[in-house]
Amino acid sequence: MSILKAAIIGGGNIADQNHIPALKALLERVEVIAICSRDVNKARALADKHIIPLAFDDATEMFESDNKPDIVINCTANNLHYPFTMQALENGCHVLCEKPPAMNAAQAAEMADLAAQKGKVLAYNFQLRHTPEYSLLKRFLENGRLGEVYHIKANFLRRRGIPGWGNFTNKTIQGGGALIDLGVHVLDLALGLLDYSEPNRIIANTYDFIGKAGGKGLMGSWDAEKFEVEDACFAHLSFPNNASITLSSSFALNTKIQKNVNLEVFGTRAGALLNPLAIYSEVDGELVDMEFPHLEETDIQLKNTTAFLDACEGKSSNICNASEGAILQKIVEEIYKSAAK
Repeated sequence: MSILKAAIIGGGNIADQNHIPALKALLERVEVIAICSRDVNKARALADKHIIPLAFDDATEMFESDNKPDIVINCTANNLHYPFTMQALENGCHVLCEKPPAMNAAQAAEMADLAAQKGKVLAYNFQLRHTPEYSLLKRFLENGRLGEVYHIKANFLRRRGIPGWGNFTNKTIQGGGALIDLGVHVLDLALGLLDYSEPNRIIANTYDFIGKAGGKGLMGSWDAEKFEVEDACFAHLSFPNNASITLSSSFALNTKIQKNVNLEVFGTRAGALLNPLAIYSEVDGELVDMEFPHLEETDIQLKNTTAFLDACEGKSSNICNASEGAILQKIVEEIYKSAAK
């Protein structure tokens, strides 16, 4: 198999700290050839830092160059996921796009349709799929040890974690707040335990009390006058088979724990807590709690990038694919619609 040529669109921290190191660790499979950013000086500085040969401030120029990429990593702001992903697909590239998939369900569906039409892989960077805890939990489910999962509590909560930088509170650029930035991660995990089926009922509420009040939190100060998104979202999803998900996400919440990222899973044979992983069941008439203190830490970005390359090469992969991304984006849109009623 020939080495794939990769280009990064978006020259920010996530490219610098996450994607480029993961790609560099896979030199036998992929070569990073270009960085594209609105600021060519920023692109050049990032390229020089990681010894990448090409830097652009125009994606069209990059795609028309002699050294055209085979894959594109889309690390742009949320409102740019759709246009740059569509452009990359039109130019015959596989795409790994940062989360969320898009700004709305129609965009995510169109992206999935184009990827299928072009015969290219479109995937999304939901790295939490690759924690050892979730991987083992999935194996327990697939082996029947949990029985039928009928309810999941999915939490991604911060006590006072409104980002004091960037565009996180700008609805035009981000599309939303805590749900679309944080909640989507655990929503992906919960849907993965339910075969990524679609809910038939959604009830949701969003709030912005703390965000609109302004102040200083654990991630710096934020401007209340420019706070345009939700600081908390709570949703209940019901599925046709009577399974359900309770999804809770917050940038800021008056709670004790500074950060809570977790799933609590309830099955007919056993239940589970994701972090730290524990299984709750009954054996020979006695209650049993199983814990797993020896799980090894892993580089989840490296694993997700590897899964993307596997998909590009036609191998089996547990990457979040285009159709799953479209389902997730549709659910996010329906949650916001419910909360707006």
